[in-house]
This record gives sequence, C-alpha cells and structure tokens, in this order.
Amino acid sequence: MQALGQLTAHKLRSFLSLLGISIGIFCIIAVQSSVDSLEDNIRGSFQKLGSNVVYVGKFSWGEDPGKNYWKYMKNPEPNYKDYKNLVKKSKTAELVSHHVVIGFRTAKYKSNSVQNAIMIGCTFEQDELFQFTYDAGRYFSMSEYNNGSPVCLIGSKVADELFGTINPIGKKIKILGRKLEVIGIFEKEGKDILSIMDRDETIFIPYKLAEKVVNLKDNNTWGGSVNIKAGENVTMEEMKDEVTGILRSARGLKPKQLVNFSLNEMSILTNLLDGFFSVLNLAGLVIGLFAILVGMFSVANIMFVSVKERTNIIGIKKALGAKRHVILIEFLIESIILCIIGGLIGLAIVRVAVILITQAFGFDIFLSMNNIIMGLGISIAIGIISGFIPAFQAASMNPVEAIRSK
Repeated sequence: MQALGQLTAHKLRSFLSLLGISIGIFCIIAVQSSVDSLEDNIRGSFQKLGSNVVYVGKFSWGEDPGKNYWKYMKNPEPNYKDYKNLVKKSKTAELVSHHVVIGFRTAKYKSNSVQNAIMIGCTFEQDELFQFTYDAGRYFSMSEYNNGSPVCLIGSKVADELFGTINPIGKKIKILGRKLEVIGIFEKEGKDILSIMDRDETIFIPYKLAEKVVNLKDNNTWGGSVNIKAGENVTMEEMKDEVTGILRSARGLKPKQLVNFSLNEMSILTNLLDGFFSVLNLAGLVIGLFAILVGMFSVANIMFVSVKERTNIIGIKKALGAKRHVILIEFLIESIILCIIGGLIGLAIVRVAVILITQAFGFDIFLSMNNIIMGLGISIAIGIISGFIPAFQAASMNPVEAIRSK
C-alpha cells in the first residue's frame, strides 16, 4: 500500500521512473515475440516436410551452394530408377516417393488462364508421405496413377484464378496441349515466411502421366527428389547408411569413388536456424538492456527520494522494535511493485502492437506465456537490483538520528 501511495503522491516522478522500465520490457519482449513468431512460422513450414524423411538430391542443404557448385552440378538428378531401386531393396524405409518439377507452365480453363503454375509429376506414395490436405476432392487412385490418366491436383491460387467461384472438381483444364480433369484442390498453405513446399501455385499430375507429356529421360525437367520416410524404430543414420549403399550400387560407383548424390534432412536446416535465432534474441536483449538501464537508475532514484522523505517514519518504526530485515524487505517490495507495474505496462503495449501488426499484415505474431513470464521476471529482477541499495540504506539507519531528521 505504501508503494502505491508513493506512486499516486508523485505522479510525474513515478511516470518517468516507470517509463524506462516499460520501454525496456517492450523492447525485449516485442523482439522476443517477433523472433518466436518468425521461428514458429519457419519451423512449421519445415515440419510439413517431415522430421523423419531423407531427401535424395543433387545439392547438399548444409553447404554454401556457390562453394562447390560445379561439383554438385556434375551429379545426376535423382530419377525414377533410383526410386524403384530403393522401393525394391530398402528394408529400413516405410515409404519411398519420387517427384520431378516439370517447370512453370500456363494452364487454361475456357477464357481464363494462369501463368507460371509449377507443374510437378509425382509417384503414388507422395500423398501418404507428405500427408496432403484438401479443400475439395481427392488424390489420384492407384488405377489412375498406373494408367497415366489425364487427371490433376491444383493449388488454391490456381483454382481461384482459373475458376473463381465455380467448383473446379470434375472440370478440365488445358495444359501442355492436353486436357486434364481436376480431381482435387490442395488446402491453402497460408502466409508462411519460408514455404518450401508451397502448393498454392502448383499442379500435380501422376508420374506415369508426366512420362507421356514430357521426355523425362532427356532431363527435360527442373530437377526433382527421391523422398524416403524411415520405418518405425529406425534411426535416420541407419536409413541413410542403407540408402547410400543401395544408391552407390545402383549407380555403379566403385568403393573409392565419392558419392554423386546428397542425403538431406530437416535437421540440417533446423540446426542452421538455431544459431540464427539465437543471434536475433541476443540482439533484442541488448536493445532492451539500454532502455532498462535508464529505468533502473530512475527506480533507484525514486527509491532514494522515498527513503529520504520517510526517514523520520523509518526511525520511529525502528524505535518501536522493527528489525532491519523488515525495513529492507519493505522498501524492496516497494521497488519490485514499481517495476512490475512498469513491466505490465510494457507487456500491454506489446499486446496491442501484436494485435495491430497481425491485423495489418496478416502475419500471425503472438505473445506467448513464456514471454509474459520472462517480462515479469525481468521486472522483478530490476526491482530487486535497483531497490537494494536504497533499501539497505533505510535498514541501516540509526533510529535516534532518523527520528531527529527533518
């Protein structure tokens, strides 16, 4: 109650003291919340690719693309033969799929058209491996896949541009001189910052159909991947060792020859992210500390003034038997309450900013409970640090001298 009384008795002084704390907490928690939201968005995009999936590709995800560019360019593209060998010989894989990126194509429906749609040919297992979700329709059947039937799956953006409010299921679009029946529409991906498998602008067709519309054997594609999901109780290292042996044998590599393929997994990218986000969090902490230092000196100043104004009262309390630790705790609590109020104001400003930014830009930024607890924890720590010396000064006063002071 005394702390609140001091706040209301000296409004301007209290406001200036709390301002530094509020700004400091705002800087730290706002940056922390932004980084957490960004990290959650990017990691969520990565998780769509699966944490227990190995991707066979030309390039390594863990190296600078420019550093060994020509070495990797010599590597052959993962192909259907690699896929078949792994399906036939792998004992550790639960699922194996293959897809090729045919390139950017123009699709038409009556007078409407969409340019630069990404056309992909994939094997039947792709749906089960990546757990596709749909706004409408379905994945192609085994019969449609084996027969290379003229069917396709389209992304939400392709559907909107070609059909508008019309239901696309059962309609036929024209692409590469062929008419393909739309049997499924992928669920909208949303606004991922880093969307590796963004299906909003894609057109998927069965691999057997892709063989009919494009000369895949002539490398007439933009590349692709063979994707292997580990079986139950199989470690990634066990599967990678087996996959390496199968592909080396299938590609006729001698024991001393280097592999001409790369085995990639999500942990490569997530490990790179750990260091990146650690730096961002540290930057937010440093920025906030400057504002908090100002706030700490302000709180310490207001506590010194409070001790000076209440010297006579402190003397009376000590004369009546109040222990040193009681006086010390009394002023520490007052300092902590001041800082908690400042911290709550800072958190409230963060909350308002989060709502406004989310509504304005459509990017979901959240204020997590961990960050709220962190903000209050920092506020309490500031209160203890900045209030300890004034509190200790008050607790150390001689009661007779304190009572005589004016």
